[in-house]
Amino acid sequence: MSVALPVARATRIAWLQLATAVVLFGLTWPAMKIGLLAGTPVWLAAGRATASALTAFALLAALGRLRLPHREDWPVILSVGGLQLTSFFALANLGVQSLPAGRSGVLAYTTMLWMVPLSLIAGEPIGRRAIAGAALGALGVVVLSDPLRFDWQDRQIVLGHAYLLLAGLSWAIAMMHTRKHVWRGTPLDALPWQMSVATVLLWILVAVIEPHGYLDPGRWELWVALVYIGILAGPAGTWTTVSVTRALPPITTSLGMLGVPLIGIVSSVLLLGEKVTASLAAGTALVLAGMAIVILENARPRR
Repeated sequence: MSVALPVARATRIAWLQLATAVVLFGLTWPAMKIGLLAGTPVWLAAGRATASALTAFALLAALGRLRLPHREDWPVILSVGGLQLTSFFALANLGVQSLPAGRSGVLAYTTMLWMVPLSLIAGEPIGRRAIAGAALGALGVVVLSDPLRFDWQDRQIVLGHAYLLLAGLSWAIAMMHTRKHVWRGTPLDALPWQMSVATVLLWILVAVIEPHGYLDPGRWELWVALVYIGILAGPAGTWTTVSVTRALPPITTSLGMLGVPLIGIVSSVLLLGEKVTASLAAGTALVLAGMAIVILENARPRR
C-alpha cells in the first residue's frame, strides 16, 4: 500500500497536467485572433517566438538544466525550429486572420492526418485503418470548409484554409524527423534553442514578407496575446506536455491532446462570440475521429 498510493497520486497529477496542457493550447486560438487586432500576422508570430524563447531560457535556467545542446541534437533542433515553430506560427497566424479561430484550430490540427501520406512517401508500413482514418479526416476537412457556401471568389478565405492546412503539414514533417531522432539530451532541454531558431527565422520573414507590418504596444490585445501565447501556452504548455508523456502511455497522451481543437472551439464561442455551425460540428467530429483512428492504428504492435 505504501507504494501504490504515491503511484496513484502521480497518475492523478499526470492526468491533471494533460488537462492543463489541452486547455493551454486550446486557448491559443482565440488568443491569436485577439492579438491580430494589434499587429500583423508574421510580426505577431515573431513577437510570440521571442517571448517564448526568453521564457524558455529563464525556465531551463531556473531548473538548472540550461546548457548547450549535444551536437547530434542540432539537426532536429533546426527542423523543429524551422518547421514546427517558424512555419506553424506564421502560417497559423496568416490563416486565423481570415477564418474563425475555432475552425482554424481544427484545420491546423490535422498533423496526424498528414503523417499518413508522408509515411507512405517515406516507404513506411501503413495499416489500412490508418489510411481509412486519414480519408475520414480529409472528408471532415471538406465538410468543415462548408463547400455549399464556400466563396471561391474570396481570395483571403481560400488562402486562409490553405495556410492552416500547410501549418499542419509543416508540423507533420518536423514530427517525421523527430520520431526518428535518438536524443542525446531531452526535448525540454532543446526548447529554448528551438525557440531561438524560430525567433531568428521569423524576424527575417518579417523583413521579407511584412516590411510594413507592425505590433502596436499601446493596445492591450497585443499584451494579452504575447503574455498568454508567448509565456504560458508556449514554454509552460510544452513543459507540461513533456511531463505528461513521461507519466502516461503515449497513446493516452495523443488521444487526450485531441481535446485541443475542442477547447479552441468552446473558448472561441465564449470569448469571441463565434457560432457553432452544423458544418463546424460535423467536420470537427470527422477530423477528430479520423485522427483517433490513425493514432490507434499507429499504436498497434507491428508484426
